[in-house]
Amino acid sequence: MTVDNYIEALPADRKDAILNLIDIFQKNLPQGFSLTISYGMIGFVVPHSLYPAGYHCDPKLPLPFINIASQKNFISIYHMGLYALAEEMEWFVRNYPLYTSAKLDMGKSCIRFKQASQIPFELFQALAQRISPERWIEVYENTYRKK
Repeated sequence: MTVDNYIEALPADRKDAILNLIDIFQKNLPQGFSLTISYGMIGFVVPHSLYPAGYHCDPKLPLPFINIASQKNFISIYHMGLYALAEEMEWFVRNYPLYTSAKLDMGKSCIRFKQASQIPFELFQALAQRISPERWIEVYENTYRKK
């Protein structure tokens, strides 16, 4: 599957929102992240060219950072930086109500939106700029890689 195939298969009511999220992340993530399919979702990853060790669960895969998925009942955005860094999670939760009146529906790294109209795109634009690939590699190695 390719990113284009994923987008083509999206329901019409989700396609614009997911294309908007892709555009926001492509324009605002620091240089070095790559757009690909990761775990069956649209993913922004640290490619092997920057981090040859890859993902510890499967080193053949690049290091995941952000994923976007169209699930059965919602659009989900997975942000590993929120999962790994308490200060980033606190920033996100504190700022979320400044961008939307929708209730925050969130797991450890997954933010879910039942309606595309509820997605606070400007918040994700700001979030995208907060962690560079180099910083993510450092956090990942200090948090998840076995020493």
